[in-house]
Amino acid sequence: MNDDLTLIKSPQPPFFKGGLGGISTQLIAAGGTAALRGNRIGLEKEALRVTADGHFATTPHPFTLGAAFTHPQITTDFSEALIELITPPLADAGAALAALTEIHQFVYQQLGDERLWATSMPCRLRHAEHIPLARYGSSNAATMKTAYRRGLGNRYGRTMQLIAGVHFNFSLADAFWDIYQDQTLAPEAAADFRAEAQMGMIRNLQRIGWLVPYLFGASPVVDASFVAGQATDLQRFDADTLCYPFATSLRMGDIGYQNKQEEGAGIKANYDSLDAYVRSLTWAIETPCPRYEEIGIKVGERYAQLNANVLQIENEYYSTVRPKQPPHWLEKPTLALRRRGIRYVELRSLDVNIFEPVGVGSEQLLFLDTLMLTCLLQPSPRINARERRDIDDNQVVVAHRGREPGLELQRDRRAVPLQHWATEMLTEMCAVAELLDGAADGARSRNLQRQREKIADPELTPSAQILDALRQHGESFAEFALRCSEQHRQQLQTTALAAERHAEFVQLAAESHAKQRAIEAADDLNFDDFLTAYFAGEQSPPAPLFPRVERDDGEPA
Repeated sequence: MNDDLTLIKSPQPPFFKGGLGGISTQLIAAGGTAALRGNRIGLEKEALRVTADGHFATTPHPFTLGAAFTHPQITTDFSEALIELITPPLADAGAALAALTEIHQFVYQQLGDERLWATSMPCRLRHAEHIPLARYGSSNAATMKTAYRRGLGNRYGRTMQLIAGVHFNFSLADAFWDIYQDQTLAPEAAADFRAEAQMGMIRNLQRIGWLVPYLFGASPVVDASFVAGQATDLQRFDADTLCYPFATSLRMGDIGYQNKQEEGAGIKANYDSLDAYVRSLTWAIETPCPRYEEIGIKVGERYAQLNANVLQIENEYYSTVRPKQPPHWLEKPTLALRRRGIRYVELRSLDVNIFEPVGVGSEQLLFLDTLMLTCLLQPSPRINARERRDIDDNQVVVAHRGREPGLELQRDRRAVPLQHWATEMLTEMCAVAELLDGAADGARSRNLQRQREKIADPELTPSAQILDALRQHGESFAEFALRCSEQHRQQLQTTALAAERHAEFVQLAAESHAKQRAIEAADDLNFDDFLTAYFAGEQSPPAPLFPRVERDDGEPA
């Protein structure tokens, strides 16, 4: 890893004066606000299906929801019980929330007496071996998806894989890119300019990423069963609940989802450029890991993991933010990025908000698009080894102790109070909020004021409000989460889904089952040969049989 602080070629040229205020003023004058209305937001929300008494469901993914393998909006993640709901890319926060609400309403019509768990950290867990892996049918591609999940369970344990989150997918309008490149006088080809700028955005999102769990972290506690048998310094909140007193997001801390192989194999994705990122992940996918070789690839006739490499596939590398390009059928995500560049940036650090019926609200979304555009417009030096350690440490510190009075983080090799850094960042975001809103006192500007209040008073954060609710009601985490899950269920069922939307979901479900059957009928290889061909990049089924699925979970689906 390069250990200097040399700037890459920045899209921000010398004539941009006055920091982000100057950039925003020039972009507004050039029509940037109107162009930004072509931006797109997509949401992915995970949730455990649970029984009425608050244990994860052992029932199959409901048939009437469609085939999880091929449905573009309703699928599953690690477990058959971990549902994932996906909106298409839409014009604004309101449209994205409306679409996510409609998906929830349809799902609840099919769940019977089950509920969707209302928070990121799992329900009370029985034995981990009882957690059912997601199943996708009998095709080779479906078998690969289940084998990959079995590998995750063997590598990290199944319990960790039940943690849920919300992913915020953000793409900038072509019209804005044209204006921005014109304003910066950047001589590169448009595709190169966009890739370079978006990788810079990703680096800045990592630098300031701790701000998301501070403002929106909603997992300060966990059921004691989650860490059963493990050594931990978590404190007792009550007989069944563990916590850190000033935690914001245990999901983003060191008991959350992580790549443990980083400690042994030394993998860190390289964000210097899109090419460096792709090469670093490709190395991990192709390099054997002694720790995973001990597991074995096949146990008898069943695959214990797809391979014994540092990563089975690209999506195994956990990060708070990713460059994304939806792969074509059976195309590896790294190849999709190499061939077609970055289509959107996925921010993955958002907890499921227990206070919102669909797990996310407009306050979060209005903040996130402002944050992401701010990170695009700021200069973005390469991340050296020292800064990488600080970024990782800051994330864990804020996840575990974010509301602690006087907390300091590391920036530019010195300690800085969290409140000071956060206030500086929100001040920078004001000009960008005005650029997006097209007004000095628009929705995003007003939203930034609400976030300033959380910085001044940590008791206003969702994590603090959760702890306060537990104390007020005398509830454990599991009791509180189940009560909120039932409230959200009732609220979503109160408003009937419009008949035409219900019919559309029924049609999508039927089409997904038909696609799955067609894929299963078309298989002409045994699974061993299929897997070899996939990793060699040789899979190319006929396009008419396998229409492109506008869904990206990083796997062959």
